Amino acid sequence: MTLRPLFVTQIYQAEADAPELISELAEACRLLSEEDGAGRAWCRQHGYRGYTSYGSLTDLPQRMPEFADLKRVLDKHAAACAKALNFDLPRKPKLDNLWVNILRPGGGHSGHIHPHSIISGTIYVEVPDGASSLKLEDPRLPMMMARPGLTEAATQAEQPFVYLTPKPGTILMWESWLRHEVPPNAARAERVSISFNYA
Repeated sequence: MTLRPLFVTQIYQAEADAPELISELAEACRLLSEEDGAGRAWCRQHGYRGYTSYGSLTDLPQRMPEFADLKRVLDKHAAACAKALNFDLPRKPKLDNLWVNILRPGGGHSGHIHPHSIISGTIYVEVPDGASSLKLEDPRLPMMMARPGLTEAATQAEQPFVYLTPKPGTILMWESWLRHEVPPNAARAERVSISFNYA
């Protein structure tokens, strides 16, 4: 008897291995949260518990040198991710957008996907003890009408949800159609990350 794994969902994980850049990004993220009045207004309007530049700034690599340095790091990883996924592309993936996320205690992101992109992901800047993991959802979940529960022998790849716990400098990338979320931040401190899309 043989089990043949089909339609595998790959998650790319790497470490930035650039502690100085991560420290500079932490300062840059906090500076943005203080100076970006439009971003703070967007957060209030949408009930975002913390700060995100998602609804206000689309030019971070041109705006601040720390994000230009980050773009160079992410570009290399996005190219490696696309190659590992065997994407047949006419050129390397192009950064479409990146944005800052600062989640206060109790803040989270509900389940979502990233339309109009091929690769999405996050680099983690500050991850205090108790901070939320990234929750990934099996894309087949809506079709599992009468699927029974799983035994203790079930592997991570068979679970309906997988939680990945990053640390500062961790880079996670996935295909943009993969539904994911960030449960409420249970830490006593802010969780800082930078998310991005490649087209």
